[in-house]
Amino acid sequence: MSLWKRTIYKSVCLSLALLVAVTVFQRSLTPSQFLQEPLLPTLGLQKAQKPSGHLVHPDSFWKNPKDAVTLTPMVSRGPQAWDVTTTNCSANVNLTHQPWFQGLEPHFQQFLFYRHCRYFPMLLNHPEKCSGDVYLLVVVKSVITQHDRREAIRQTWGREQESAGRGRGAVHTLFLLGTASKQEERAHYQQLLAYEDRIYGDILQWDFLDSFFNLTLKEIHFLKWLDIYCPDVRFIFKGDDDVFVNPTNLLEFLADRRPQEDLFVGDVLQHARPIRRKDNKYYIPGVLYSQASYPPYAGGGGFLMAGGLARRLHHACDTLELYPIDDVFLGMCLEVLGVRPTAHEGFKTFGISRNRNSRMNKEPCFFRSMLVVHKLLPTELLAMWGLVHGNLTCSRKLQVL
Repeated sequence: MSLWKRTIYKSVCLSLALLVAVTVFQRSLTPSQFLQEPLLPTLGLQKAQKPSGHLVHPDSFWKNPKDAVTLTPMVSRGPQAWDVTTTNCSANVNLTHQPWFQGLEPHFQQFLFYRHCRYFPMLLNHPEKCSGDVYLLVVVKSVITQHDRREAIRQTWGREQESAGRGRGAVHTLFLLGTASKQEERAHYQQLLAYEDRIYGDILQWDFLDSFFNLTLKEIHFLKWLDIYCPDVRFIFKGDDDVFVNPTNLLEFLADRRPQEDLFVGDVLQHARPIRRKDNKYYIPGVLYSQASYPPYAGGGGFLMAGGLARRLHHACDTLELYPIDDVFLGMCLEVLGVRPTAHEGFKTFGISRNRNSRMNKEPCFFRSMLVVHKLLPTELLAMWGLVHGNLTCSRKLQVL
């Protein structure tokens, strides 16, 4: 081979090596992760914490029972990185001897068997989302199968901004996920999610199953993550993946707010009673919650909170037993802190009108004045976003800010 051919060959090899190195660095991947197939949940970090013997159920509420068991010690000043690397999640079989327990529905029995299992390993992490000057962190609860919802949000209200305006910092977006709830789908969907995350780099995922009762796990995992990685984020918006959000109105509302205040604002429910009808999604048996009403809480469709309060909320939640309804649980944590959530007319987590057939729920002039509206399918979100941000003429503007 002539000298000039060898020189070109070496240059091409060096360029490829540099490209691989840059990609690995940008995606925070190890070289082995970059070259291998996307990790499956069973091949990654394996589960969470708090011992109580051996697993006795073949289908544990959160995870497969065959995984390893170890407890990660906590340092007194708080972890500097996610410190749960294995799962210690054994069924609390002592409950089976209690007469009140035997009368519960199977899904509540399952919840109580594993309620002590609070924290699980991370499968996807992006601590860089909190680096630099971050004014507003937008956090969206999602599930692994709903890629279309995440994509619609990225194209609309979840679009990141380098500056929130008026000299304020950046606006960053993250999605919170567990693993696929169906065993036969898990490997396939995990590979798709890993690919999606390599493209966008905006997914936090933990090694517990996504289910209705596990939404509370998603709350406490995010609060712990925030406490570790986001000491300086000023405000957090947290919502579902089927809501319409007006970022301009959110930022206008926050313009005269301070990150140090006890700000927790949304569509607040006062004196809500536990539902005792067994055919209702939100049914709670009396043995699980015996009081006549819940503390005030904001509907989980979307709410705003100050960064300082969010970090205190993490420690308050750690003092309580987990509760199967996530937004009610956050209300209980706020009660521990002596903080009352603030109601705001711009948060409509039950629709602009609770009458689902009302024309108000399709009227873009109402959406333009709101902060959060629940709920919309991805196609509806994209269409409404286009109307609100198009050449829209309204007879008058609602004053909700």
